[in-house]
Amino acid sequence: MTLEMPFGKYQGRVLADLPGHYLQWFAREGFPRGELGRLLALMHEIDHNGLRELLAPLRRP
Repeated sequence: MTLEMPFGKYQGRVLADLPGHYLQWFAREGFPRGELGRLLALMHEIDHNGLRELLAPLRRP
């Protein structure tokens, strides 16, 4: 999850730091194809289930 968002409003932000409402938008509208889409879907599941604390080691200081 140290991959950065390559486009959009949150371009350059680490996927682990994307806000929940942005991930929910992708869940409604459709995730991109490929690895990015799979990681965004995973981030959505993590966020939706309240498990963001698991990602703390991946966040930048």
